[in-house]
Amino acid sequence: MEEAAPAGDSLPSWLVEPEAYVPAADRDGFVQKSLLSLTGVLSRLRMDDGQSTSLSPSAPVKLACGLAVILMTSLSSNFAFTLVVLAGVLLRTAALPPKALRRVVGVSFTAAGVSALVMVPAVLLGQSQSALLMGTKVLVCVGTAMVVALSTPVHEVTGALRAFHVSNLVIMTLELALKSIVTLGKVATEVLCALDLRSVGKNRSKGTSMGGVGGVTFLKANEAARTTADAMRCRGFEGEYQAAPRGAHKPIDLAWLLALVAVGVLFAYLQGVA
Repeated sequence: MEEAAPAGDSLPSWLVEPEAYVPAADRDGFVQKSLLSLTGVLSRLRMDDGQSTSLSPSAPVKLACGLAVILMTSLSSNFAFTLVVLAGVLLRTAALPPKALRRVVGVSFTAAGVSALVMVPAVLLGQSQSALLMGTKVLVCVGTAMVVALSTPVHEVTGALRAFHVSNLVIMTLELALKSIVTLGKVATEVLCALDLRSVGKNRSKGTSMGGVGGVTFLKANEAARTTADAMRCRGFEGEYQAAPRGAHKPIDLAWLLALVAVGVLFAYLQGVA
């Protein structure tokens, strides 16, 4: 039989007691809401999902048609013209892939709903026609912008902007800003997830925690800026974006330009210009 351990070698009583720690309950709604907000913004700012389809013209023609439609819709005071353009936008949207179709419908109708809420005072004052016209215009303009964005790859957009002699500095600033927002948004999302997983008990200094998230994101932004600058320097990038090649036009471009001319004639006729 084994001999019992001497009393002097026994473990202290506090060491053999079971753990009974129960952390205080805390609300983490600020983390969850921040995560949901960042995820929603990132899903709308993705720039790598633009895909051309068989009905898509070349990028310069597409950009010109989109800007012209948005401009004429904004200037139009005739509801019939707005409805005709809306029908055309809906037909073009129906030809998009299912994923892009859902995004266009969701963003466009959300924007139209917000504009309808803003115009509620006008409806109460008896200007229901103006409120309806404004909501339809917002639906058309946002839908047109979304269709152009979701059916055009990013490199074609930069080429189209250079074809219209937009400054290289403006294009580089816009492209880097949008890409950096997406990248830093992902970093902030990962830091928020880490904060949520490591939070135990009640956190009485949530402002400090969110400040830490912002600090980490700022440091990552500084690091990403230096890395991007070094990569540009190593690749010999001098800030010059190439315009879309002149021979890159598609046979369908003529049909889109004729349709744009027809819309312009209709706009002039209904506005009483012609």
